[in-house]
Amino acid sequence: MIGISFSETLRRFALALRRYLDKLEKWLVRTTWLERIGLTALVLLLVNTFFSFNVEVHRKPILTSRPVSQPVQKTASAPVDSRAAATTLPSASALEASVLPTDGVTIPVRWGDLGEQLVDTGVIDRKNIDALYASRGGVSAYMETMLTTNQTAPLVINQQNASELLNLLWAFGLGNKNDILDSGEMSDPRYGGAGGFASTGGWTVASGDPMSHYSAHPFVVLTADEQALVDRVSRNIYRPCCGNSTHFPDCNHGMAMLGLLELMAAQGADEATMYQTALVVNSHWFPDTYLTIATYFSNQGIAWKDVDPKQALSSQFSSASGYQQVASVVTPVTSSAGGNGCST
Repeated sequence: MIGISFSETLRRFALALRRYLDKLEKWLVRTTWLERIGLTALVLLLVNTFFSFNVEVHRKPILTSRPVSQPVQKTASAPVDSRAAATTLPSASALEASVLPTDGVTIPVRWGDLGEQLVDTGVIDRKNIDALYASRGGVSAYMETMLTTNQTAPLVINQQNASELLNLLWAFGLGNKNDILDSGEMSDPRYGGAGGFASTGGWTVASGDPMSHYSAHPFVVLTADEQALVDRVSRNIYRPCCGNSTHFPDCNHGMAMLGLLELMAAQGADEATMYQTALVVNSHWFPDTYLTIATYFSNQGIAWKDVDPKQALSSQFSSASGYQQVASVVTPVTSSAGGNGCST
């Protein structure tokens, strides 16, 4: 065998490579770029079948002066211990004690001999009032005292006598001569006349027609300033049994509150005292309602003793619609005392 030198081998390889490249050049001229891409992909697929390799493409950093934001890590919020939160709020019994004190609340009103005057004029008929209370165990010692003696000490309202004070003040508010009854909403023809309301037609213990006593007796005569005070305050005190203010006393609570305001004005109470007293009295007439309202304020971090009486008595809280808004965000509270309905 004749040996071939390295230089000869290299020359032959170069010639073969040149012929291959010439053929490749001619093929590239005859083919389209799509055919070239397809052939390249086929070659890569065949190579990948027999060999393992990895191609990684790294994107260059974005040229910007603002740093690239990092993904936000979402974490669950810490659970709130409802028991711990509850310890900051007063208990139900403590809340009731602040709204409805067991010993009652003294209010700046002296009843005097108004009970006797109500009976003497027939606003309260003794036979009718006795018959009304017969089914309730008879006229209480408290009611008897209020109807027959001169009471010089300030009144005290509590859960036991709240309904009796409601009836007494209702009688006074109905019978006492006052401009609000004579020229206010009660007498507006648009509402059908004063005789068609629960506060008038519902007073069934009078002697004769209750309308014969409507704003008929000058038990307490107010000065112009006192009347203006009653008029102003009565427009801002609402009750949860309806949407009307005390200036429109179409039910027993409204008429009784009007009577209370008249007595306070006549006895020298200022506006702030009138609102404060009205809140105390309303709370005893509507205990469930005002315990719920007190709960709302407590949840806002306001103790009942620090609540603004004028705000609590406003339509926002004390009207029927206002209270419904409160009850929609606070679980209604039931007191140990029953409320007082719109009848005797």
